[in-house]
Amino acid sequence: QVQLVQSGGGLVQPGGALQLSCTASGLLFRAAPMDWYRQPPGKEREFVARISNTGGTTKYADSVKGRFTISRDNSRDTLYLQMNDLYVNDTAVYYCKAGSNWGEGTAVTVSS
Repeated sequence: QVQLVQSGGGLVQPGGALQLSCTASGLLFRAAPMDWYRQPPGKEREFVARISNTGGTTKYADSVKGRFTISRDNSRDTLYLQMNDLYVNDTAVYYCKAGSNWGEGTAVTVSS
């Protein structure tokens, strides 16, 4: 059974930074491309970032490019999302994803 356990998130002021983590079990993590998605309040879930299984290739939504960094540590079966220069409209529940498996989500609120 695949489990994706998320941590991080919380309340931060505009311009601040947060790091999200997602630790996987029940899958061969080092073979799995991984994604981050988010769902802003009242909106549909949207793609944020993707990383290849080796970490050598990344892709970002235009809205976060240059501010967010996706990374992974295959020795720890853990995925990360470093979020810098946060905007109010980055407020959302953030989810990690491996194939058809989703994490439980973690809330990020950007507010002054």
